Amino acid sequence: MTPECHPISTLPDTTPLFRDFAGPSVSVPAGLRRWYPADPFSMDWAHVAPTLSPEHRNRLADALLRQTDRFDASGAVLANIERLKHGASAVVTGQQVGLFGGPLLTLLKAATAIRKAQDATRLTGREHVPIFWLASEDHDLAEVDQVSLLSKTAVETLHLNLDASKPLPVGARVLGDRGDEGHHRLAEELDKACELLGWAPICDLLRECYTPGATLASAFGRLITKLFAPFGLIVMDAASRDFHALGASTLQYAIEHAAELDAALIARSHELPAAGYHAQVLVSEGHSLLFLLEPQEGATANDLMKPAVRLPLRRNAQGVWKAGPRTYTTVELLDILATEPERLSPNALLRPVFQDTILPTAAYIGGPAEIAYFAQSAVVYEAIFGSDGKPGRITPVLPRLSATLIEPAIAQVMQQHEVTFSQVIDALSHGSKTPAELATRLGARAMPIEAKRKLAAVGNALDTELTALTEYMTAMSPDLGRSATISRNKLRYQMNRLRRMAANFELQKQASLNKHATAIALNLYPEGHLQERLLAGIWFLAHHGDTLPALLVDHAAQECPGHRVIFL
Repeated sequence: MTPECHPISTLPDTTPLFRDFAGPSVSVPAGLRRWYPADPFSMDWAHVAPTLSPEHRNRLADALLRQTDRFDASGAVLANIERLKHGASAVVTGQQVGLFGGPLLTLLKAATAIRKAQDATRLTGREHVPIFWLASEDHDLAEVDQVSLLSKTAVETLHLNLDASKPLPVGARVLGDRGDEGHHRLAEELDKACELLGWAPICDLLRECYTPGATLASAFGRLITKLFAPFGLIVMDAASRDFHALGASTLQYAIEHAAELDAALIARSHELPAAGYHAQVLVSEGHSLLFLLEPQEGATANDLMKPAVRLPLRRNAQGVWKAGPRTYTTVELLDILATEPERLSPNALLRPVFQDTILPTAAYIGGPAEIAYFAQSAVVYEAIFGSDGKPGRITPVLPRLSATLIEPAIAQVMQQHEVTFSQVIDALSHGSKTPAELATRLGARAMPIEAKRKLAAVGNALDTELTALTEYMTAMSPDLGRSATISRNKLRYQMNRLRRMAANFELQKQASLNKHATAIALNLYPEGHLQERLLAGIWFLAHHGDTLPALLVDHAAQECPGHRVIFL
């Protein structure tokens, strides 16, 4: 079946900012130009070559090569690292290191970065390589210690129940971190996943990557590297000293100019709501763009089993910094940066600038939340990358492929009932947000033609006569008009109730309608969420194997500036 393209406004819970940014217009609306200088649907960004010194590129390539063994990278990855070393630009994306690869959107991001790099290379004749940045320094364990798969009738969410007692970076969490109990839990969840995946070949890759002693970052990175091996996707975990040293100038600026950045971000956070948008990150007085890694009590310098805890740095009016119970002067933080740069890490607003200090980023591929971050991060870009009093370049941010994948059996059921994707989403995103509303709509469609005609004829006639009567009564007296309006609404309600009763009668006659509505809802809008945000990418890989990554790369050309429906 032919892929469909739906306006981004079709999707529920789309923020005004993202709706305007990724809407149907051919360019970013004028009101957003000050925050997003680049058009997200043009290729102008590909003609700008970010500059890095040969010495910086050599150090970057060496650091990436040292990670290739960890991720078991292929020859195509090694070739792209070599291209990066000798002047290639980067198209970058990233994601948290979710269990077993995380939700489908992980694959959609990687596919978009690959396709945009391919397109930029073809267009300009200059090499562009795709890079996947692992968000391994985050500490929201609950968000990554889960994965959702489908059974025939429900969403099954698996957890490893990793130790959440300390705010450790998620990427450093060790699989099987509770000895025999942890090993058993990992094996048990892998078995559950493989059972839900029908013991498909992807299970062998999961077991290869998610082994006791591996970290969430190394397992996730190895999996993504393997899945996109033919495309040379460079997977990068920037938590090490090598990468932090390359990005040290941005961290230093954030320390030395904390007050100015704070003021600029607070001002931007006021501008956004005033323009009718939202600020993705709440910025308040004393807000800091930095986190500090503090060694755990009793840990030695090389103790991998006791990774440092990640604490937010706050700065008071006197310029004193605080992380947990400890305080630091600016000089002390700069000394830590000089000797142990890996201990300082950026927050969500500083991370894009830190990333683009390390990489020659031509464009960043993001989802709705990341794109919202950029509206605030723009002031940080302008300050840190500026020179001679002129604002610095803001990296273009492009929307990732947004897609719903529809299995052949589900497509057949939808075709049987003549129901479209947008009708399904509309039914499931309103009211009870359960398959019941969709089932009622299927029941209405299943009614005999004669019954539909009679209900429509009576409804239309009733509406016409009631409207005329209300207008007449209003002309006689405003009070009579108000009474007539109330009566009209009651009669319309009863007419709609009769329609629902007729549809429910069909539901009772045809038990398969409830079953079909449940199957459609489960696959397209599981538990009231878009499929791409909840269901694991490995669920689709289990059904479609090695062909799926290439299919997603093909669809990531994004001639559709909205949400794509892909029939598998």
